[in-house]
Amino acid sequence: MSIIFSRQCEYALQAVLYLALNSNGKMISIRELTNKLDIPYHFVAKILQDLTRKGLLVSHKGPSGGFSLVAPVKDITLLKIVEAIDGSGFMDNCVFGFPSCSCDNPCAVHEQWDKVRNSIHKMLATKNILEMAGETKKPQYQIKE
Repeated sequence: MSIIFSRQCEYALQAVLYLALNSNGKMISIRELTNKLDIPYHFVAKILQDLTRKGLLVSHKGPSGGFSLVAPVKDITLLKIVEAIDGSGFMDNCVFGFPSCSCDNPCAVHEQWDKVRNSIHKMLATKNILEMAGETKKPQYQIKE
């Protein structure tokens, strides 16, 4: 599990990347997605339904049903996915979880965390799924021709 994102968010990022690389206009079933990525079926089904309700995916039921992306991959930033699943709280919260941590009342690492947080936000806001697809080296995320 990552330091910043929930397990749900990690799976959402993996699933959207897989859909971007493998859909080519067709629906991808949850079964295919979970088998290829080796992630839990029921857990991912709920995540994909949530992404559908939030307008990032479209779903269809039935034998030829599944999920696909709503927008072109170049228009889907990592930040959109993260905010859809985890919200933007990681950008506002103290790394120690102190509710009163602020620039006026900082914790011991407030200034350092602020720099890291801003760097992470910039990366998430500027990196899109198309770029991720082109840069990934993992075999299960290779583009199918």
